[in-house]
Formats: sequence, C-alpha cells, structure tokens
Amino acid sequence: MTNHPLNVGIIGAGRIGRVHAENLAFRIPEARALAITDLNRDAAERVAARCGIPTVAASVDQILADPAIRAVLICSSTDTHADLIVRAASAGKHIFCEKPIAHSLAKIDTALAAARQAGVKLQIGFNRRFDPNFARIRAAVVSGEIGAPRLLHIISRDPAPPPVSYVRVSGGIFLDMTIHDFDMARFLIGDEVEEIYTAAGVMVDPAIGEAGDLDTALLVLRFRNGVIGTIDNCRQAAYGYDQRAEILGSAGSIATQNCYPNQATISTGQSVRRDLPLNFFMERYTESFASEVRSFVQSVVQGTPTAVTGLDGRIPVVMGLAARKSYDERRAVKLSEIQ
Repeated sequence: MTNHPLNVGIIGAGRIGRVHAENLAFRIPEARALAITDLNRDAAERVAARCGIPTVAASVDQILADPAIRAVLICSSTDTHADLIVRAASAGKHIFCEKPIAHSLAKIDTALAAARQAGVKLQIGFNRRFDPNFARIRAAVVSGEIGAPRLLHIISRDPAPPPVSYVRVSGGIFLDMTIHDFDMARFLIGDEVEEIYTAAGVMVDPAIGEAGDLDTALLVLRFRNGVIGTIDNCRQAAYGYDQRAEILGSAGSIATQNCYPNQATISTGQSVRRDLPLNFFMERYTESFASEVRSFVQSVVQGTPTAVTGLDGRIPVVMGLAARKSYDERRAVKLSEIQ
C-alpha cells in the first residue's frame, strides 16, 4: 500500500482514451497520467492539455521505458492490443486493455501468457460489469434473492449503425457489439455458456451485408448450469440506445430498464410520454468507465486480483466465433468446437 498516486501512461488518445484520461484527471485521485501517446500527435496534445498530462510521448516505447510509470492503459485500435500487452508485460507494466484483446485466439493466448509470465496485472475493459444496474442484477443472483436463475434476456441495440469502414475491420457484430453482451451473460449468471445458436440477418443497411457482416441478431445461449439465455441485438433503434436485462428465477425476477436524461413524464390530452433514453454508450455508461479504471488502480495498489481477467477477455471472443459459426452453418455450436 502507498499514499502516492499510481503513475500511468495512456496509449491512444481517441474517444475512449479521452474518457479514461478525463476520469484519471478529474475523478480518480488515486492515480495520475504521466504521459500519453497517439499516432495522431495533435489528438494526444489536445487530451494532454485538457487533462494536465505533463508528457506527450513520441512513441509507445517512450512510455514503456519510463521507470516512473507503473501501469498503462491500452486504448488504441483493436489490431494493436495483443502486441501492446506483450510489450507492456515485457517492460514490467501493469495493464488495463480495452476489449477485445484480439480477433485471433492465438494472439490472445500469446498476450495472456506474456502477462502471466511477467507477473503483471491485466484487466480487460468490459465496463458494463461496473454499471450499478447490472451489478444489482448480479447481486440478486448471488444472494439468492430471486432463487435459482432459469431464463436470461439481454437487449442491446445501438441508436445508429457504425460506418461501413469500421465494420470492415471490427471483426463483425459478434466481436464488436455482442461481445459486451457475451461478457454480461457470463457475469450475470455466474456460469459458462456451453452452446450458442444464432439467427441473424441484414435488416438495417445493405452495405453492412456487402462488407460481410450482419446488423440484426437473436442468439440463444445454453449455460452449463441449465439456464437458457437470449441476446437481442440490432445496430439501429430509432428511439436511441436500448440497454436492458432481465433474469427470471425460481423465486422471482429482476429487470433493468433504460437510463434517461431525466425522470420527467409529460402528460397531455393526447399522450403520456417521456424524453428519449440516453443516446449512446458514452452517456449511458459514464459512471462505469470511471469505476472500472478505479477498480484497476486499486488492484495494482493493493495487490489484489483484477475484476475482469485476461480469461474474461478470451471467453467472449470464443463465444463470438461460435455465434458466427452457428449463423454460417445454421446450427447450434458448442464452444468446445472453437479452437
């Protein structure tokens, strides 16, 4: 234990890098960012100026070579994650890495082995685990408040589809969108999925299909403990960001609804209505982004296990690959089939 803030370096100054930098600067006094780097130096300089980060590093190597920096936050593009984990581990830095680690299980395994061999902490950025609503569902399962879980339903719909340029490199809907729901399913039920069946199609944008991806999907999960789960995904919901979950148990049920910018209800002679839900993940999950980094900092400072491990980062990728295989082969796929 130490009273000094944990010194970290940030790799990547894009959207999520900015979020983490701002949280470190303004909401997490237990840590401070000493340096930030990005291929777009202007972006890194803007974040540094906004968040009081003293050094804009010329390269990742400069951050990894700094003995004052004990941990790094990897917020760069997905295709860099696995290699950066290996390099950071070799430099003896503790690691927080955004999801997914990689689209290849071989690359993921290499990264996890490097972190394990170096003895450094590794936490993967599945921030929704830290959302108070979903944490409350998990607590109800753990305590037995709703009895033994029987059915799980997760609804996850985006307000608008991403650019096709993103779709071409994202790994597809199951690895860039559903991956959060796969992690949430494991987290909420507290058990592993054995089998996945996927029904999906292109119903939002034909260009997404032309790029080889899907934009609408319903997945059925069979858990090892017998629970049956469904995940309902769509890349477009006209009314905004739709994030809900429900578990039916032997003694009751628990469900979460969408989050709104206010609690006001407007009642007139024609309708009873309210404003639209928070528009996208940056607004919906503001608190969880701060909480996940705070949890990582605490695990490093206190020497405790991280809340979301490297294995937690690997399994949803296996699930994503199984989901796509199920769609392609029009059958249920066991996770044990994915090598």
